[in-house]
Amino acid sequence: MKIAILHGPRDLRIEDQPLDTDHLRPNEIWVETRISALKIGTDRGNYEGAERVPGAPDYPRWVGDSNLGVVRGVGKAVTRVQVGDRVITRCPHQSEYILTENASMVKAPPNVTDEDAVYCHLYALSALCYHKAQFKPGENVAVVGLGTLGLGAVAVGPLFGARVAAIGNDAYRLDLARRVGAHAAMRYDDPDLHSKLEAFTGGTGIDLVVLTANPWPAYRTSVDIVRSNGRVSIVSLLGRGEAELDFNPLSMQYFYLKGISLVSVSGTAGYLYPNACKEPRSIEDHYSMDRNATHMLSLMADGRLAPSQLITHRFHYKDMAEAYEMAYRREKSMLGVIFKWHA
Repeated sequence: MKIAILHGPRDLRIEDQPLDTDHLRPNEIWVETRISALKIGTDRGNYEGAERVPGAPDYPRWVGDSNLGVVRGVGKAVTRVQVGDRVITRCPHQSEYILTENASMVKAPPNVTDEDAVYCHLYALSALCYHKAQFKPGENVAVVGLGTLGLGAVAVGPLFGARVAAIGNDAYRLDLARRVGAHAAMRYDDPDLHSKLEAFTGGTGIDLVVLTANPWPAYRTSVDIVRSNGRVSIVSLLGRGEAELDFNPLSMQYFYLKGISLVSVSGTAGYLYPNACKEPRSIEDHYSMDRNATHMLSLMADGRLAPSQLITHRFHYKDMAEAYEMAYRREKSMLGVIFKWHA
């Protein structure tokens, strides 16, 4: 099988590695990849050798975590899927792979296209930004940072009952934000940003900011525009690959005096009514990535979400390094990126 391996900063290679598909264990599933998607922010940081994320593998390392493929074989004990099913996993960019039945994996509904379904876990992360911050329907939300993850947060917000203002620095992406559901779209450097948000919220303020951008100026905008006692849901890796700070991120004017909550979108989200489980002392994560991904797929099946409209580039897997170089150069024309594993 073919797999993308990063050997060091900007040293991405497509390699051949063995894969035994003839001797599946009872709980194993063999998947052949159709497409995989580039998660630009995280993967760019890995590619350029930015600050390492704790727990991430060292070089040489795999890259990517949005993979859609077709089940080609199953072990005798597998019940979740069968041969021919399309599945979306968080496996790397690779042509085929074997995983166990208890791995993160969801099935694509028949009426959802490959290019929509492959984004279900990324949109699940967008949804987690709301769940982790205890979002309530009717709240005013600002999304700061309009990459694929941020535009996903814009798109799911109205479906959850939010009034969403998209805040970015690029006219094309602000227009996309309006197209996917934003009630308003504003530049972060607009001198009238505060007054426009005041008008947008009818004077009640922004209850929740979803921050998807790494640069510190985006953080400063977020803590500046959120109302007193509001929340900032931070899914970005703040400061990763960016210049050193020129301000105190927890200064009184932004944090203590406003009484805001900074919420890290990592780990599980609290849920008031946990599921009943077969194991008496086991509590299932109601907002797990797979549960959220399944919800996102249902919204795609209903025609309410269409991540594929954000795709700007499609590459054959052999040209993957070219796509990563474009991301490294931070080309604003690049948004959704798909790698095709068949001709």
